[in-house]
Amino acid sequence: MSEPILSVRDLSVVAQVEGTTHTIVDQVSFDLQRGEILGLVGESGSGKSMTSRALIRLLQSSRLSVSGGSAILKGEDIFTFDERAMRDVRGGSIGMIFQNPSSHLDPVMSIGKQIAESIRFHKAVSRKEARGRAVEILRQVGIPDPERRYNAYAHEFSGGMRQRAMIAVALACDPDILIADEPTTALDVTVQAQILKLLTDLRDTRGVSIIFITHDLGIVSQICDRVAVMYGGRIVELGGKREVIGSGRHPYTAGLVACQPAEGHPGERVRTINGQPPRIGHMPAGCRFHPRCPRVDEWCSTVCPDLVTSGPGHQVACHHPIPHTPAEAAT
Repeated sequence: MSEPILSVRDLSVVAQVEGTTHTIVDQVSFDLQRGEILGLVGESGSGKSMTSRALIRLLQSSRLSVSGGSAILKGEDIFTFDERAMRDVRGGSIGMIFQNPSSHLDPVMSIGKQIAESIRFHKAVSRKEARGRAVEILRQVGIPDPERRYNAYAHEFSGGMRQRAMIAVALACDPDILIADEPTTALDVTVQAQILKLLTDLRDTRGVSIIFITHDLGIVSQICDRVAVMYGGRIVELGGKREVIGSGRHPYTAGLVACQPAEGHPGERVRTINGQPPRIGHMPAGCRFHPRCPRVDEWCSTVCPDLVTSGPGHQVACHHPIPHTPAEAAT
């Protein structure tokens, strides 16, 4: 396998709450390959969005900070960069697609000017050239009549068009990586499918790598190449989507898959995972999933499992992973 475009090792994020330090992202490690779509999956509060924001140092509060780890992007650790260098990374090397574009598009600046402004910030081009590039990007993301829509404002766009505009802003300076933070959550099924196709087309035509954050395993199965499952701020399983979704070894992964509505069984009650995800300041000792785990024993409640290789390209953090063969079940 070729050298990854992004290599994250032992990323940790802490929060200061009433004078106490709490770890909310704990030693997260993964690689992102060139042209790959990597899914970050888990329940709300599992640390998916916090991980992505930590990568570009856009944590939402001054009480949050990266406390350790590295993020090697094209041979350089961006966690060592000062703020000026990070401004070049944001938008230049890594583009961010937020869940709610209405909160991240400037309401008093036209969509086209927002794209052109980003281009001029990162590239030494004239206003005319920046405008031309902005119009072309709007065309690439499927905005109809891009020359006219260049002067439109966010409130004049539908929800799906706003999300396309958000993607256009993220693409303005031809980044190597896109981070898509649940970009289809508020969209209807038809528009969601259009946005997903747009992202896969961008991967295929531009070669861009994508970190796709979601709680929807159906979306993961459609567009992702590999999947990292997060729980309680840690990655508990990582591997190809077919292995993880089709035959996941961590009990939490199996629980997520079982919670998906079954096709062809209308009226059947949807399964749930017993209990609640851990809250900041109340992380359990040992494995963070053990209070909800059907395979728990005393060891699980005292020793936190490491993420270890369990097969080609597959890792799991569990003392008692789900066996796939009779020989494994006997050990």
